[in-house]
Amino acid sequence: MPAPATEVDDLRLDIARACRILAHEGLAAGVLGHVSVRIGEDRILMRCRGPREQGLLFTTPDDVRELPLSATATATDGYSPPNELPLHTEVLRHRPAVTAVVHAHPPAVVAAGLAGVELRPVLGAFNIPATRLAADGIPTYPRGVLIRTAALAEEMLAAMGDRPVCLLRAHGIVTTGESVAQAIARALQIDELARMCLDVARCGGKPADIPAEDLAELPDLGGAFNDGLTWTHHLARLRHAGADVQQ
Repeated sequence: MPAPATEVDDLRLDIARACRILAHEGLAAGVLGHVSVRIGEDRILMRCRGPREQGLLFTTPDDVRELPLSATATATDGYSPPNELPLHTEVLRHRPAVTAVVHAHPPAVVAAGLAGVELRPVLGAFNIPATRLAADGIPTYPRGVLIRTAALAEEMLAAMGDRPVCLLRAHGIVTTGESVAQAIARALQIDELARMCLDVARCGGKPADIPAEDLAELPDLGGAFNDGLTWTHHLARLRHAGADVQQ
């Protein structure tokens, strides 16, 4: 069943804020990057480009349009979906448990991939969710292409497997979640892990993975902490910077 109108409005606001968080935290510079959310069996909301396009940092709910769950969907009223629409639609079509998809271009992640710095579970309690993501494996799609066809998206999905995140070599990242907050939190976690791994590599370090016994001691703090508090913290950062959506 389609989502109620009030819920759709709330999700439009969430997507607009998610785009602003990506830009504000340096994961999506300029006009590149997008967020989508499933709102029914065959409908999605997605950040599109419109006649007043100013980049992700200035995304408004009006920039979030309702589209069919199709790799060839088109928007209306002067708005157009991004070229990489298939990246979103194919993930949502093939992964029914996924509600939200984030695509961003974090420079640290791209640099780490090009430098051959692997994102390994080298951290401990510094960032538990990032450590767990790395311990379970962060796959990489090896082609540095614009994922603008269903065929390329299916290639990416094959590399991604059943993991909630995927690195795109020489390109960026894809993260998924049961909510916008979870998909954004995972993007931020990967970015922080990449920054740390790059810093260590610059210092000439080659840290070993965290020992299994230490990994076992790291608790799962739960979605309310890992995702919810991360989301509210970054919303507060937007407000503090005067970059939140004006309502």
